[in-house]
Amino acid sequence: MMTRREFLAGVPLSAVALVAADGAPRRIGFVDDDLDNFHARVYLEAIRGPLKDKGYAVAGATALQREKGRAWAAKNDVEYYDTPAALNQAVDVFAVLAPSTPGTHEELCGLVLPFGKTTFVDKTFAPDVAAAGRIFTLADRHQVALQSSSALRYTAVQKYAASVGREEVRHVVTWGPGRSYDEYAIHPVEAAVSLLGPEAQAIFRRGKEPETQLLIDFSGGRTAVVNVYNRRQTPYATSVTTAKETRYFEVDTKPLFVDSAAAMLDFFAAGRAQVDRRETMTILRILEAARDPAATEHFVKL
Repeated sequence: MMTRREFLAGVPLSAVALVAADGAPRRIGFVDDDLDNFHARVYLEAIRGPLKDKGYAVAGATALQREKGRAWAAKNDVEYYDTPAALNQAVDVFAVLAPSTPGTHEELCGLVLPFGKTTFVDKTFAPDVAAAGRIFTLADRHQVALQSSSALRYTAVQKYAASVGREEVRHVVTWGPGRSYDEYAIHPVEAAVSLLGPEAQAIFRRGKEPETQLLIDFSGGRTAVVNVYNRRQTPYATSVTTAKETRYFEVDTKPLFVDSAAAMLDFFAAGRAQVDRRETMTILRILEAARDPAATEHFVKL
């Protein structure tokens, strides 16, 4: 298969004018179910605003809900393309959004991964473990660098863990609010896995929506407690315990989506995943196991 570098070598300069001299892609294509959503708006604002010096632009968008997509694109001065194939001609990388409808991610990825371009997939990566595996398999088949993450991976608590060494983290407690458990549990679960790694072993779930708690055992006797409190005045927060101390961090939500958009751009620039896919799969295994009625009676192995 021809590499991207070999392909670009044979393309007229005008066609790659927005690709940086160092080979980093500059043109992003938004791919969505319904573009009129919070993530599409805040990522676009971040790329055009505080992150503009990184040199990226949202060069086009397409959506399953076409009429709503056209209206959103016109309102936000983004070129709308009726098909992924047309969008592919105008962009260097893809951002698959649809944050509230992860059940569409497999379909959306199926439309763009065959083009062979670096692709970010928004939270929640997939509705279940099987779909997540199929998406990664398709990405590998087309040699696509693929990454997914929640914005809660990019906060002060991860910086603290990196400073002390993630291997020093023994216990984590996370809190997260939201409209519903199904949509928002991803955030505190991602925070926990980002600190403890992919080796989750068993899970127990107690409580019902709007107050749900997940108890998670990790390798080496490490543990996590994930609290999901829907429709409550609860901050996104995390406490981290090491052998030396316990520290509590309340997430500053003001820079949250700028920081997560910056991480997405860093991924595009690197052209290789910056988030271990084993962690992405572990998050899906936790969320899926928590839906098992048995998990409300005893610990379920992952």
